[in-house]
Amino acid sequence: MESEESALSAPDLQAPGASPADEAPRATPNRAAPWPESFGAYIGTGWADRVRVTPPTRDQAPYAAERRRRLSAAYPGVRLVVRAGSRKVRSNDTDFPFRPDSAFSWLTGWGADAEPDSVLVLEPAGDGHLSTLYFRPAAGRDSDEFYANPEVGEFWIGPRPSLEQVSAELGVATAPLAELESADGELDADKDEDLARTLSEYRLVKDEYEIGQMREAIAATALGFEDVIADLPRIQQHVRGERLVEGVFYTRARADGNYVGYDTIAASGPHACILHWTRNDGPVVPGDLMLMDAGVELPSLYTADITRTLPIDGRFTPTQRLVYEAVREAADAAFAVARPGVRFLDMHDAAMAVIARKTAEWGLLPVSAEEAMEPENQQHRRYMVHGTSHHLGIDVHDCAKARRELYREGLLEPGMVFTIEPGLYFQPDDLTVPEEFRGIGVRIEDDVLVTEDGVENLSAAIPRTADEVEEWIRRIVG
Repeated sequence: MESEESALSAPDLQAPGASPADEAPRATPNRAAPWPESFGAYIGTGWADRVRVTPPTRDQAPYAAERRRRLSAAYPGVRLVVRAGSRKVRSNDTDFPFRPDSAFSWLTGWGADAEPDSVLVLEPAGDGHLSTLYFRPAAGRDSDEFYANPEVGEFWIGPRPSLEQVSAELGVATAPLAELESADGELDADKDEDLARTLSEYRLVKDEYEIGQMREAIAATALGFEDVIADLPRIQQHVRGERLVEGVFYTRARADGNYVGYDTIAASGPHACILHWTRNDGPVVPGDLMLMDAGVELPSLYTADITRTLPIDGRFTPTQRLVYEAVREAADAAFAVARPGVRFLDMHDAAMAVIARKTAEWGLLPVSAEEAMEPENQQHRRYMVHGTSHHLGIDVHDCAKARRELYREGLLEPGMVFTIEPGLYFQPDDLTVPEEFRGIGVRIEDDVLVTEDGVENLSAAIPRTADEVEEWIRRIVG
């Protein structure tokens, strides 16, 4: 997905994550019926004993513990509160799928299966902090929650974990959420920007576990792209073929991961010129290009972010190939400068130099390429208004609250993961371009890991050149 362009004042800091004060009022379900005492007594008995299995410690637990230790050292004597967030209402009493706050998951290792409304508290103790994860544990079958509460009752949503199970799995002390509420009274809903910024900046460099998750997410995403290509004959027969593309990729994301990392962009024909086209309700027509921007999110919440632009009938026209290869050349220019010690923005500058040169060669600019690159001009940006790179990880636009001097103007370090994704977009009604260019949109996006002496293209196994893409489609579709 294309890139987009406070002082401590209290002893209790909170990272972002929705709190009850942030939520829209939830409609009271009318389906709740009064239950007689006799029914409560009856439904609470006659159940077989349940064997509670203690799960093994998760692979990410020691990494999360080190992240908490690092955070503790940065805020000596300060009470830190990081919330998972709450469910969001989609319509009346129907919720969106719950996705915990990224900072919360990064510090706890609790990903897609995290309990809503959970809170991580780092309480000052001695030279450091004591970490406690508060959440609402499952109530017994002798409580009316079991059968009468559609939000958390086991009859409604299935079994929920115990305090002991979560503590063993994540390697952190746990306690009932009610104890935190009782001890604190009303928790302050304000969010401290300093803590949010710190957590974003810590995530700029990925640890070994995170890099492994990125590799897995990208491998699953590659399979999702191949699923779509294999289904192109059927997709072309549907009046809303873009929606079938979205559905095919979603199936892979749910089968091999947790969810999609962001709304899939399945932009065919002139829709490819709309940068955030997620309506996906158009046809997929032979002779057109389809820009597909998609990523599988794993249960750990780490996500890939890949874009490929595919000729629907398997072959680029001469003009499509010209534009496609210009975008690839811009991407290759960004790859060529990416290495430890260079500025993050240097990759964008390298890619834009190619975009300026190509659009000038094609006679699209009112000035030379060199003049267009001057800060006060930038005419070439008409055809690529977005940035070339953004950090990637547990968020698709990861580390977004980091300071500009550490992000856009920061230096690349080993362990950073980000995208390289130049594009060219010629709107169908743009009179500054020849008619044969109008309605063509191309983006090529790869996910990159900074190594000790350069970068590794984590998505290199997904075909990139025009020839490779044509062969890819031919191999799968025939």
